[in-house]
Amino acid sequence: MAASDTTATTAGRAPNRGLRWLRRNLITIAGLCTLAYLVLPNLVVMVFSFNKPNGRFNYQWQRFSTDGWTDPCGVADLCGSLGLSLQIAVWATLGATVLGTMIAFALARYRFRARSGVNTLIFLPMAMPEVVMAASLATLFLNMGIAFGFWTILIAHIMFCLSFVVTAVKARVMSMDPRLEQAAQDLYASPAQTFLRVTLPIAAPGIAAGALLSFALSFDDFIITNFNAGSTVTFPMFVWGSAQRGTPVQINVIGTAMFLVAVLCVVVGQLAGKRPKRS
Repeated sequence: MAASDTTATTAGRAPNRGLRWLRRNLITIAGLCTLAYLVLPNLVVMVFSFNKPNGRFNYQWQRFSTDGWTDPCGVADLCGSLGLSLQIAVWATLGATVLGTMIAFALARYRFRARSGVNTLIFLPMAMPEVVMAASLATLFLNMGIAFGFWTILIAHIMFCLSFVVTAVKARVMSMDPRLEQAAQDLYASPAQTFLRVTLPIAAPGIAAGALLSFALSFDDFIITNFNAGSTVTFPMFVWGSAQRGTPVQINVIGTAMFLVAVLCVVVGQLAGKRPKRS
């Protein structure tokens, strides 16, 4: 009788122990599943960058080959569109970061008329569907008689990247301790010295976050670019056009290289953040 009770008690504890373990590690399991869901498409692209397709389409594995890596520009206009996208992304990042940083400081530090209205307008591009903003910008350029091309793409990219920079920098500025700047002024620092040596270094993480986000959004954008590009072809537009005729393996090579560079930047940033500071 005692033996049967002990067996029943042990059998009852086993499910409870497993349930407790699941509760303790549920967040970790959910995070790992989400990470796997996000990384899996990149791994597929990486694998198929070493494929030797039999025909135009690179959708089925044939055999291992490094031809795409040895000749990444083997497809006509691929590297040209890639260089154009990088150029637009760099200039859009610079423009959006400079303008967005100034707007963020103005909204966070100063009181002026229509301040609440400006705040609302800043968030509109983030909440608005991209196709609406793309059509609006295209209509504006047509009414002004501006020819579609590099400059219309650049202006459009700065427009929608601006909101993300303002949001990131404003959050950082509002969390700053004003006593640090007051201490610098008490030590006879000029306004320029206070800004360069105190305010700007503290706001730098927010500015960097906004700049990186702007670069990624600008380089990756298709909808707004497609409405305002005219005959100009960026890398996302080239990928979309190639998918209609057959995806070359070189597209997977470029995508894999970009993914590895992004991962490397994240790893370097994490290591730099964990590096002990000099006393």
